[in-house]
Amino acid sequence: MKKIILNIAIFAAVAFATSCDSNFDELNTNKVSATSIDPAFQLNQAIVGCAYPNGSLIYDIGIVQQIISPNSGVLTGANYNQDNRNATQELWQGYYRNVIKNTRDVINRIQDQPERANLLHMTRIIQAFAFMVLTDDYGSIPYFEGGQGYSQQIYLPVYDSQQAIYEDLIKELSEATAALNTAGRVESADILYAGDINKWKSFGYSLLLRAGMRLSEVDAAKAQQVVQTAFQGGVITANSQNAVIRHDPNYTNTIGNLLNSTEASNFYLTAPFVNYLRSKNDPRLSAIAITYVGAKSGPEQTPANGTYDASVHVGMPMGNDNAGAVKAASDEGLASFYEFAQADRRRLAKNTAPNFLVTASQTNLLLAEARQRGWITSGTVESYYNAGIRAHMDQLGTVDPGSAIAPTAVDAYLAENPFDASMALEQINTQYWVSSFLNGPEAFANFRRSGFPVLNTNPFPGKEVDFINRLTYPNSEISVNSENVSAAISSQGPDNLATKVWWDK
Repeated sequence: MKKIILNIAIFAAVAFATSCDSNFDELNTNKVSATSIDPAFQLNQAIVGCAYPNGSLIYDIGIVQQIISPNSGVLTGANYNQDNRNATQELWQGYYRNVIKNTRDVINRIQDQPERANLLHMTRIIQAFAFMVLTDDYGSIPYFEGGQGYSQQIYLPVYDSQQAIYEDLIKELSEATAALNTAGRVESADILYAGDINKWKSFGYSLLLRAGMRLSEVDAAKAQQVVQTAFQGGVITANSQNAVIRHDPNYTNTIGNLLNSTEASNFYLTAPFVNYLRSKNDPRLSAIAITYVGAKSGPEQTPANGTYDASVHVGMPMGNDNAGAVKAASDEGLASFYEFAQADRRRLAKNTAPNFLVTASQTNLLLAEARQRGWITSGTVESYYNAGIRAHMDQLGTVDPGSAIAPTAVDAYLAENPFDASMALEQINTQYWVSSFLNGPEAFANFRRSGFPVLNTNPFPGKEVDFINRLTYPNSEISVNSENVSAAISSQGPDNLATKVWWDK
């Protein structure tokens, strides 16, 4: 009898377990949770990730002597011409994690889906943009294997020479831009151009133009060929075509956020930048800058004592720590160094300000140089030059109405500062410097390529190098991917601020 009861109990337990397991998978599957993501949204994440990090303010923008801080610690960088790897790593980590990882995955997912061909080529263009910024700032980087950890499980990528990288960037931009098809699927979710293929083409060819001009001092024949291809394809020539990341109160501009929070009173326009604009009676100085008259501390930098008057603006001299800035302010007759001019954090440097990736101003000025070199034959150097200046002055008003420059003021500036053919390259590239304000990586790259504007070395007594030529590799790379980093250093040169990238001659 006991055996019968035991068998019945076992049978009941098995039956109960089986019934509990029935539809288990279905019951434990979240029917409202996404199981995949549209690759268009991944592209958007990559585009947003292209916004310039705070490290760009500490290094790129400071190297070209537009904005500087007298502070040390976390803000050490171009202010002292010293290495600070907590800042130099920001661009590297941000771009590989947020841009390249996503573009690699999108390309891997849709490369065999002809119906998403436009999205594929848009992604290739964004990827090329990011890799160009990375190699321009660091030199040799993981390119062919870079960002492949997620999709291909390549965790220790080899580094590629900048020359090899540029060869492939030119191929990628040429192929991807030419392949964009206005008759193909419209990727309307795209946050850059809402799927407008003609604008994407202009963007792609503008990047190709930029890549071609990078080669001007290392391979003029190749540079001319690439520039001609880009020009014939059609580049950005109007502000309505600008490649720009638009920010809002929910997703703020990284640098603008920094300048409106903890470091609001720690960054100042430099004397070289302010003096240049003032010497030309440039209306952009009033559109860009603010001076807090009589301010003796950060809290005293209030709208009530702020002025846009260009005649009042005084730039902070290069090479000062806090003690040096105090003396420099006294020498200028200022109440304190808090009275040096700043980029106006309530207009151009507000936390909702856009990030400009490629602009009509930059492209017109590159065309002016290309025409000066005889690499294109349409138009005149002067017409491209004037168009570049006018586009930047008009662009400022799109950031904030308070920075708008009247057309009559633009006309007056061009009349007062006419193009001089005998100084063509210097004029063109000095204007490129101005038009790339707050676009640190591009201003830094073109300054090294062209040699303009002519800037004095940073006089800080503790500087490590006269001019910073590249950013240093992250400590994480050195410790984890040491073998490949060592190979790159052996080929390129020491991992310091002085080593030049390949195209910098």
